[in-house]
Amino acid sequence: MSETAQQPVFSIEKLYVKDLSLEVPNAPQVFLEREQPQINVQLRTEGNGIDDGLFEVALSITVTAQLPEDKTIFLVEVVQAGIFQIRHVPEEDLEPIMMIGCANILFPYAREAISDAVSRAGFQPVILAPVNFEALYQQNRAAQQSGTDVPIQ
Repeated sequence: MSETAQQPVFSIEKLYVKDLSLEVPNAPQVFLEREQPQINVQLRTEGNGIDDGLFEVALSITVTAQLPEDKTIFLVEVVQAGIFQIRHVPEEDLEPIMMIGCANILFPYAREAISDAVSRAGFQPVILAPVNFEALYQQNRAAQQSGTDVPIQ
């Protein structure tokens, strides 16, 4: 085999919204509220092999806006996914590539989908702050090794 045949390969094959949901359970009364809601963000990244050298990575983000008395203003969830070609990398590098590298690629698309959905629902857009997926990955690895769950905020 030639030397170039074993060079690592990484490419984006397709990016897409796999799931998008928006709920405004207390409309229309919620639009009369003057109080600032508390925004809660939850993230989850999953990666699965779908074919030889092809992987689907899905970044799920749930944003909930609530008032102090647990009245939900809105809840939006997006699953931004992509199909990535990843070849000729050591097995132990696959998970970090998917959970860090692919998640970094998917995040801006998920952030835009959330902002757009919240705006279309009649609220000020929610602009998510950048996420350090490497730090999250390290936290999750440490939690798995110690047997505890780490909530991702």
